[in-house]
Amino acid sequence: MIELLVTVGIAAVLAALAAPSFKTIMANAQIRTAAQALHDGLQLARVEAIRRNESVIFTKGTQSAWTVSIESGAVTVQTRPHTEGSEVATVAVTPVAATKVTFDGLGRVKVNTDATSSVTRLDIGVPTTVIPASAASERRVTITSGGAVRLCDPSVTAGAGMGC
Repeated sequence: MIELLVTVGIAAVLAALAAPSFKTIMANAQIRTAAQALHDGLQLARVEAIRRNESVIFTKGTQSAWTVSIESGAVTVQTRPHTEGSEVATVAVTPVAATKVTFDGLGRVKVNTDATSSVTRLDIGVPTTVIPASAASERRVTITSGGAVRLCDPSVTAGAGMGC
């Protein structure tokens, strides 16, 4: 009985030591999931615009949710809710009030029909209440005027691997 109590005690101590690092791993996985999902949605919108040779709109929803739709006729191509693996991820949009980007038939960014600003950058992280900022592996998705969509790590020097 004493051996069993000692074994359970040791297991509890090991679990208590592992819990904080497991929380960090899970939060960073959600950052990567949200960033990859946003990148994939933007790429889908661009490819659909080229494939159909017409304007396609990527609309960012709550957190990492998005919708891709055809501009003429407002037909939805695909939607992704933020609950698919990235509930705690936060997304900061540049410019701040922007919610969408429109790709033309050549895959380039064009002016939105409602004259709102186009999304040029998405910064993905988690709140500091989840894990400390120093432990977060933030990601960034950039969209150039030429339509290039890139996923990068803002903490890495530009030009080096995934650097922005």
